Amino acid sequence: MKLECAEAAGLARNPCADRIGFAKLTTMAFGGTDLRPLRDELISKVAGGTAGAGEGLDLSLIAQLLGDKQTGIAIQAEVLAFHQLFRSPCSAEKPKLRVLALAAAIDMGGNTPIEFLLEESGIELLTLYVIAGIELPVPLPDHDVAIVIASDSDECRDALRIIDRVAARWPRPMLNPPRLVCNLDRDKLHQLLRGIEGLDIPATVGVTRAQLSEVAQSNLLFADIAAELRFPIIARPRGSHAGVGLAKLDDGAAIGRYLAERPEQEFFVSRFVDYADDDGLFRKYRVVVVDGRPYACHMAIADRWDIWYLNADMAFNESKRREEEDFMRSFDSAFAVRHRNALAAMIDRVGLDYFTIDCAENKRGELLIFEADNTAVVHNMDSPEVFPYKPPQMRAIFEAFAAMLYRRARDSREHAA
Repeated sequence: MKLECAEAAGLARNPCADRIGFAKLTTMAFGGTDLRPLRDELISKVAGGTAGAGEGLDLSLIAQLLGDKQTGIAIQAEVLAFHQLFRSPCSAEKPKLRVLALAAAIDMGGNTPIEFLLEESGIELLTLYVIAGIELPVPLPDHDVAIVIASDSDECRDALRIIDRVAARWPRPMLNPPRLVCNLDRDKLHQLLRGIEGLDIPATVGVTRAQLSEVAQSNLLFADIAAELRFPIIARPRGSHAGVGLAKLDDGAAIGRYLAERPEQEFFVSRFVDYADDDGLFRKYRVVVVDGRPYACHMAIADRWDIWYLNADMAFNESKRREEEDFMRSFDSAFAVRHRNALAAMIDRVGLDYFTIDCAENKRGELLIFEADNTAVVHNMDSPEVFPYKPPQMRAIFEAFAAMLYRRARDSREHAA
């Protein structure tokens, strides 16, 4: 399905640096592989001057997977200063489609982990890092479809602005355009989705350390910052991921203790919602939206409100897994039907071709939204022996994603003809 006349469209074959890639390295780490020997091998190549740009980017990711984020980011910055285009492993020798992912220079959680979505698709993936002060290549790398994978975070703003300036003139279809990605940060998402019937999204407000300190000392009321804010609140450092710095604060003294442990200067705060079910357990869902359709991704069940999948111990509890399996199998006839109108309105307002929703159900049965994101990890790394119901569901998501890319490329070709 290769689109022809690439040169006429301002596209060309640009030199790509091959890499092991995000999906393979993350899967190795997830499975317990010791990445230190590979790290040391790549460090030796760097020291000897024989490492390529792709190996440098792999080394950056390995450092982050081993917990050394600072070193990983520093290596990435050095690599991206002289090379910005990378090719991921492809399952087909002769791919029928080429996708160009437009990324930002950020830590490993700040771009859509698109390799997982395309790993077995036979679609070739090129990733172009868009860097402030470095011009986009002219002509652009040859591709059939582009997709913005940078997130709506402070570190990605320059990249999103650069892409947005040229988006209207892009020679191929561009999915997840930057103007829509820019609506996803927590404070802006509430404004975007407010008023949708059947949907509950607490206001998320950006506050400074000084403001929180004033509240802790009773010199300032939350109501003076935002009408909806009241104790207990949820606080997190602005720009944090995966629950880092996330805390429930019940009073001013709790804020004081929280600030004593946190160095950050800016935070997001929102009202706490008790979404526990009658059995005292909390249930958190991840829904993936592909081309306007929602799909079940996972369900985490725990006796704590601050759930993410790994701390719910799903692999060690058969009854939890049975409930997750039922959620996946009945999603189209149960969860998606219960929240049909709220989901449809949310998907319409967000407008992205691909994104995820982390959500629950509040005590009134409404869809409680925690986050909508284009960078959450959607993967098929879990053990098929422990989670036999997951691979078919993940493949359905991956196939829908690939089908969307093929359709957009085909529609563009037919329109051009």
